[in-house]
Amino acid sequence: MRTYHCFWLLFWAGQPHQSFLTPLSKRTSGFPEKEKVLVLSGNSRQDLHRSKRSWMWNQFFLLEEYTGTDYQYVGKLHSDQDKGDGSLKYILSGDGAGDLFIINENTGDIQATKRLDREEKPVYILRAQAINRRTGRPVEPESEFIIKIHDINDNEPMFTKDVYNASIPEMSDVGTFVVQVTATDADDPTYGNSAKVVYSILQGQPYFSVESETGIIKTALLNMDRENREQYQVVIQAKDMGGQMGGLSGTTTVNITLTDVNDNPPRFPQSTYQFRAPESTPLDSPVGRIKANDADVDENAEIEYSITEGDGYDMFGITTDKDTQEGIITVKKALDFESKNLYILKVEATNTHVDPRFLYLGPFKDSATVRIQVEDVDEPPMFSRPAYIMEVKEDVPLNSVIGTVTAQDPDAAKNPVKYSVDRHTDMDRVFNINSGNGSIFTSKPLDRETLLWHNITVIAAEINNPKQSSRVPVFIKVLDVNDNAPEFAMFYETFVCENAKAEQLIQTLSAVDKDDSYNGHQFSFSLAPEAASSSNFTLQDNRDNTAGIFTRKTRYNRHETSTYFLPVVISDNDYPIQSSTETVTIRVCACDHRGKMLSCNAEALIHPTGLSTGALIAILLCIIILLVTVVLFAALRRQRKKEPLIISKEDIRDNIVSYNDEGGGEEDTQAFDIGTLRNPEAIDDNKLRRDIVPETLFLPRRTAATRDNTDVRDFINQRLKENDTDPTAPPYDSLATYAYEGNGSVAESLSSLESVTTDGDQDYDYLSDWGPRFKKLADMYGSMDSDKDS
Repeated sequence: MRTYHCFWLLFWAGQPHQSFLTPLSKRTSGFPEKEKVLVLSGNSRQDLHRSKRSWMWNQFFLLEEYTGTDYQYVGKLHSDQDKGDGSLKYILSGDGAGDLFIINENTGDIQATKRLDREEKPVYILRAQAINRRTGRPVEPESEFIIKIHDINDNEPMFTKDVYNASIPEMSDVGTFVVQVTATDADDPTYGNSAKVVYSILQGQPYFSVESETGIIKTALLNMDRENREQYQVVIQAKDMGGQMGGLSGTTTVNITLTDVNDNPPRFPQSTYQFRAPESTPLDSPVGRIKANDADVDENAEIEYSITEGDGYDMFGITTDKDTQEGIITVKKALDFESKNLYILKVEATNTHVDPRFLYLGPFKDSATVRIQVEDVDEPPMFSRPAYIMEVKEDVPLNSVIGTVTAQDPDAAKNPVKYSVDRHTDMDRVFNINSGNGSIFTSKPLDRETLLWHNITVIAAEINNPKQSSRVPVFIKVLDVNDNAPEFAMFYETFVCENAKAEQLIQTLSAVDKDDSYNGHQFSFSLAPEAASSSNFTLQDNRDNTAGIFTRKTRYNRHETSTYFLPVVISDNDYPIQSSTETVTIRVCACDHRGKMLSCNAEALIHPTGLSTGALIAILLCIIILLVTVVLFAALRRQRKKEPLIISKEDIRDNIVSYNDEGGGEEDTQAFDIGTLRNPEAIDDNKLRRDIVPETLFLPRRTAATRDNTDVRDFINQRLKENDTDPTAPPYDSLATYAYEGNGSVAESLSSLESVTTDGDQDYDYLSDWGPRFKKLADMYGSMDSDKDS
């Protein structure tokens, strides 16, 4: 324990002392002139004598990037207990021990086996110990020491970006900040100038400069104009060693863009513009385009156009096309070649966004003169008014002129004009027009009460060129004349009670007149002369366009007279006076003491408990319809109850296929299309068999059509073979009728009808040779022959 405390006390002192002077290895030439020795002391505190040790330390220094072929010598470990007899063994542990650093266990020499890079690891911490070879026990406590890697200038400065992008406004002052670039050096900044970086500009002068210590790039030239040059590429160099010769360097590129400012006013490329416009140009239609050039871009190049003066100031307008920055001249008012054929305008172009800093460069606007020549076109006739309103009395005689329209050719030629009425607006041909002078006259009678306004259209066309035409509406108002007599406002049918008293009001009358009255209608009522003296009723005019009917006597008898017809004369006060005679129907009815009607003889006023003739007819019709329905229903029921002809359990209809069309034989060319057999290519393979209804539907199998006009017999044999070998053929027999069997057929006719008429017996043995499909037929006919023989 005494030795342990002495060792740490020695390192705690930490002062370097003179070491043992031994020559350095050639591997480390150029480094310290004295051998590096780390002394491990094993004496007690009382035995510490600093004079016995020369130069003790606890760290070694080693240069990075060693390029020699041998191992690089680091230093030497030594213990006071080492007598040089080889009894001690030195052991090394810690960072890189055994791999990067090795130690001679006999001498304590430490060597580096690989090249070291300070930028990867600047310090290595190791531990050393001396042990007894025989016993394996440490003679010294474990001591820690440091190996520091000395830096050399082996790293060039590196910029944080390969390419920098920056922008500044054009026309900036000298010294305007652009961008700052930064470069870093991986070398040790505390050791020499290896990491001291200085900036310089290699490309981009005289436009820009860079501060050597900060890397700030600034403008170096006044009034740099974007319109002359927009892009600049600056190359900046960063060099270590404080920029001295031998230092390492790196470069970066800075792309600098000058942004636009409004430092250029708009300018017209020419002072005068000329356009032509036909006089028929529609309103708001473009006449031409002009453009002022502006060297700026984006909003700094936006232009607003205006017409400042000229004789066409109110005839034309100008707008700006936002996409092309052009001025579009349009027509505001209708042009007329005959009135004015030349307009001169002054157009001004102004920037909408003006920068006050550059007002000293001059006004940011320009002007140009625009001359517009109006061209003559063949125009249609023009009416003197846009619309005509005329009035005519309804009793005007036929062919009376009610007004005149006027139109003339506006062109210099003054072509003659003819007039006509658009019959689509006057379907009844009530009016007509003089084609020469435009006077409108009536051709049919007018009636204000039927139609008050007539709206027609008059057409004026040039005689030489009828396509040049124009239209004008004519509104004709029919004025009223007193040609209609007043009449009752409604049909009056009233009643009088049998027990009515004299001078009793039984009905109030009112009248209407179809004519129009400016001062209001004034009607007068009176009884007709033939009824004035003999009537059982009196009439009183109320002087307010109404009149009252009163009873003249006390009682009435409906059995004597059931109905009275009272003629009333209605007159108006217009000129000429019109009057009419209307009839009031008065029926005599039985009433109660309060005057409420109980019964009358009139059909329209019968007692509510009775039925009218119309109601009786309707009831009768309903009864007839009901009876007809019952009869039809009974007939249908009877028809359904009829028994079938065959009621046997073995109904023969279940085994018989009925054909409604049996065909007409070989001579019937209408029953079957023989062209199909003669032309096999025309056969439709998709057609299904019509004589039976298969339970399962198979897809038809397509076969190649026989060509070169094959005989029908060969065609039949081919189809027969195909059906015999077809696995999808239905498992039942069927009879196919062929209208044409070919010339010289061995089988001759297969018709059963013809077979019956022949006298001789036929041999059906050949049916057995036709294959399994005809087996059943062969058995049937074969058995018949056997029966005959027997």
